[in-house]
Amino acid sequence: MVDLSETHRTDSGASPSARHAPSVVRARSEVVGGDPALRFDGVVRRYGDHVALDHLDLAVAQGETVALLGPNGAGKSTTISLLLGLLRPHAGSVEVLGTSPRQAVAQGRVGAMLQTGSGSGLPSGVRVGSALQLVRRLYRRPAPFDLTVERAGIGALLGRPTQRLSGGQAQQVRFAVAIAGDPELVFLDEPTAAMDVESRRSFWRMMRQFGEEGRTILFATHHLQEADQVADRVVVVNRGRVVANGPGATLKAAVATRQVCFVSRRPDEHLLDRLEGVTDVTVRGTGVTLDSLDADATIRALVRSNVEFSGLEVTGAGLEEAFVALTGCDAAPDQGRAP
Repeated sequence: MVDLSETHRTDSGASPSARHAPSVVRARSEVVGGDPALRFDGVVRRYGDHVALDHLDLAVAQGETVALLGPNGAGKSTTISLLLGLLRPHAGSVEVLGTSPRQAVAQGRVGAMLQTGSGSGLPSGVRVGSALQLVRRLYRRPAPFDLTVERAGIGALLGRPTQRLSGGQAQQVRFAVAIAGDPELVFLDEPTAAMDVESRRSFWRMMRQFGEEGRTILFATHHLQEADQVADRVVVVNRGRVVANGPGATLKAAVATRQVCFVSRRPDEHLLDRLEGVTDVTVRGTGVTLDSLDADATIRALVRSNVEFSGLEVTGAGLEEAFVALTGCDAAPDQGRAP
């Protein structure tokens, strides 16, 4: 694993050493200075015969904002489910705020914004303000209503029925629900998946402000650009293991992705964003560029998606070269996809 913690970014930006290529060193799971907000020690989690997390070691300091990055199926959602006590490890231990995940959640110290599938995850037939008030009653010491509304930027949405929200607006409301209990620690699983570019920017502005209050934030994403812009530290997971750990600027220098470029008459950005291995999508007219951690898997998924395209071109370093840079191994591991 590449450990880049010595080049940890501060509020003033990346340290000078972050501009140099990282060296490969032994993995470190300990947080320097004080007790961690969360800790994984040798965690194993299986789904049948498939190993989703393979002796995962991870620690996040209190007040830190950390992005969990990796291709689809890398183990990001499983990690968050374990941290929320929704799953139990088959081996190893998980600690959240000095106690078990379930106890931390029961104490109202943890907030979460999880993926919801095709729906918004919000109760239908009620107005946003009423839904938020209902959630607040579940906590012993919720954050003040007006403060939660301000933090989430939903003042203009309070009177709107939840079923009439756009994708980006629904995500804002779900964020308000996640922080209604005034949590010390917040988990976000692909929080901008349904948002357009402007909604994403607005959401991350809110997140930065929330983190500046001293909260600990862990968010799973497959957007390298978002991770770099928002997180103090980026943890890259592949096949259930941490393969790199450090500031986003340094990781981008170490993780060289491939770009899959083609022309499409009607590019669907949201569909393309969900293709296997894709970390970012750029659409300029009919020209499409996909940043991918597994170009072969992305191309196979593109063909299966029935998207009409022409002029396919793949450029840049491959996934195998990226894994060599990150792990010091002679070759990348098999690129199986976890559930």
